[in-house]
Amino acid sequence: MENRLQIPGRRTLRMASGTALCLEISFALEFPVPVIAPVFAVFLLATQNRPLSFRAAAMLALVVMLTTGSGLLLVPLLRHYALAGVMLVGLLLFVAFLYGVRGDNNLVATFLVAGLTMISAAGTADFQLGATVVGALVKGLLLALLVSALMHGLFPETANARPPPAAKAVSASQTARIALRAALVVMPAYLLAMTDPASYMPIIMKSVSLGRQSCTTTARGAARELIGSTLLGGLLAILFWFALKLSVHLWMFFLWMLLFGLLVGRRFYGIRMTRYPPGVWLNGFITMIILLGQSVQDSIAGKDVYTAFAVRMGLFFAVTLYACLMLLVFDRARSR
Repeated sequence: MENRLQIPGRRTLRMASGTALCLEISFALEFPVPVIAPVFAVFLLATQNRPLSFRAAAMLALVVMLTTGSGLLLVPLLRHYALAGVMLVGLLLFVAFLYGVRGDNNLVATFLVAGLTMISAAGTADFQLGATVVGALVKGLLLALLVSALMHGLFPETANARPPPAAKAVSASQTARIALRAALVVMPAYLLAMTDPASYMPIIMKSVSLGRQSCTTTARGAARELIGSTLLGGLLAILFWFALKLSVHLWMFFLWMLLFGLLVGRRFYGIRMTRYPPGVWLNGFITMIILLGQSVQDSIAGKDVYTAFAVRMGLFFAVTLYACLMLLVFDRARSR
């Protein structure tokens, strides 16, 4: 019993500490998009119970190269032949999600989708902005990899820890349907971001998270998981913001993120049982990071934080409702 409690405790400390450290370093070094590193760290630490091998890390680096190259190469096509460019982006999203759904590295598929959408949308509006997003993605991923390796060294898995369960095998027709559904979840947010990438970049990150979540969510549980995680993320972001206002300091930012990470991790890893599935807590935590990081940047830029948060939360909720609609439409078509 002691070992069973020890393993989730180590994983909770690993995820919370790694996320808080990535957030601290990103804002301290003034990364262009500081929420990328902590979001990537959550994906790495929550889905991988073992440190990535050198081969796996090299694979991720190759993905970054392919992502940045393909995203920037699509910019001329999107500028001069918009319809053909958008259709090609949709096809590439389908292929990326299909790669993850078939049982390959789902983490690689997530990074590929994020880079493809963010870079091509930013580069279409301003090539310099696209280059900035490329740098932000590379810096964020490298930082997340380094912090992940450090956290696995500080909080290693015990010898009797069980490996994560293998993904359930699905038929070829079903994998294609799931991948198409995930691509359609991401596309509206991507089209919206092309009108103003600097303002709608968080919407792309949220839609990528929803697309990834839709690959493992059934239509029956869509409202509970997708909408629940979005509302949970908004509530946590509000609580975090007012807690941070008690003492506005970078180290307090780190400590509050560590505390919130521990609270979410206890529920995600089952130390404290709840009626909500783990996916709600994980995706709610990611939503909180995106909302909170953007609000901090709005505050630094002198913008109206509360108005911007309300607009952003409304867009997040609209994107989530659309994702639920896609799941319901595809589920009804399949039953017919």
